[in-house]
Amino acid sequence: MAIRRKTLIVVTVMVGAAVVAVALLLPVLANPDRYRPQVISYLEAKTGKQIEVGHIGVNWVPLSIRLDNFGCRNPRTFPSGYFLKAARIDAAIDVGALLHRQIVIKSIVLHDPLINVISGPDGLWNFENPVSKTSQERPPIFAFGVIPRVEISGGRLVASILIDPSDRPGSAIVEVHNVTATLEQVDFDAFIDAVSSVVAQGAMKADSLRFGSIEATNVNSKLRLQARQVFFSDARAETYGGSATGELFFNLSGKNPSFRAEARISRVDMEHLLAAFRNVRGKMTGTMEGELRLAGEIEHTLSPLAEMQGTGQVTVRNGQAPSLKLNENLMKLARYNDLGPAKQNPSSFSSITTDLRLANQRISSSKIDIVGYGVNAQCSGSLSVTGSDALDYQGVAEILAKQGFFTNTLARLSGATLKNSRLSFAFRVGGTIQNPIFSQKKKAD
Repeated sequence: MAIRRKTLIVVTVMVGAAVVAVALLLPVLANPDRYRPQVISYLEAKTGKQIEVGHIGVNWVPLSIRLDNFGCRNPRTFPSGYFLKAARIDAAIDVGALLHRQIVIKSIVLHDPLINVISGPDGLWNFENPVSKTSQERPPIFAFGVIPRVEISGGRLVASILIDPSDRPGSAIVEVHNVTATLEQVDFDAFIDAVSSVVAQGAMKADSLRFGSIEATNVNSKLRLQARQVFFSDARAETYGGSATGELFFNLSGKNPSFRAEARISRVDMEHLLAAFRNVRGKMTGTMEGELRLAGEIEHTLSPLAEMQGTGQVTVRNGQAPSLKLNENLMKLARYNDLGPAKQNPSSFSSITTDLRLANQRISSSKIDIVGYGVNAQCSGSLSVTGSDALDYQGVAEILAKQGFFTNTLARLSGATLKNSRLSFAFRVGGTIQNPIFSQKKKAD
């Protein structure tokens, strides 16, 4: 009987508490839209930005507050527009906190948000919290802090710059489409006030990601946000018919943001890749593999990535370089011989392996090994990427050739050497990417 009596008491207390909770909750949940001015006022005070909320409603299962047509406008020092727009935001709330007439957010889902991040020449960002003269007191029913879980569904992220000194909008540096992300332990205060701490971490998927002129699809990555820092790690993506793995880091502090990227690539279609760059479109085919490392500042100019630097080691296999018909030039030296495999398309090659160094707007290579069809070459040199596209390469090439009177005579006249049925000579490639000029040097090195 004692146990039954205790059980009855517990049930009675629980029912009573539920009745009290419902009595307290009904004024809040029956018409939450009446609190919209308070919510907007609090968010404006907290962020220092103009906030728009079309309507506030309630989803009962699970219990959550719904904000329709949410918008967070850019600060006044930035162009007119929005830092964040979302068709709908669902905020799951803590029922226990409602007993104290507070709305404590347990999780947030942003539906189809557009996140537009802008960097100004003075080092400020549109997501930061300008100094606000508005009261920082929280409304009695609203509470923020560390949100355990934030989800993004169908989002789009655009990161761009303002051009110095006019502050006119510049090109988009990063675009990410159809983003699905889950972030844990999101520190709302750290995000808007840029204090030095971890803001959030989690995982992200996206249909596509473009950085500069390079695009990747089916992107999967771990994601970590810190004050003015963004880390994409363990990233995997498809790119230009091949695949890539690596990491990408952005440092958003300082006057100019900076980045660092490392990528391991395989089976990349060169024709597809070069199509993204107007000056080298159609200049090479084949498949590429290798490793690349890039870094630099993003400047507030019309060419924001012009000063980036990088290194790498790549190999391109089974392709053609139509504008540089190395075999064709070599075949002129041995046209009286049975050239065997050199009879193939003069622009074809079996493989090209090279180191790469990007600095001062030039791509340099200290050793390029070209394995052709009957023609091999080793060279070094550099290529301008400033718009002139000037070439400056030199090296030694050799071609399979039969020993004989005509070949020996031709070798002496041309300054080439003939040894072990291989005709070798020094060459130089100048001109531009659009119009390369092949010339033979008088004597081989």
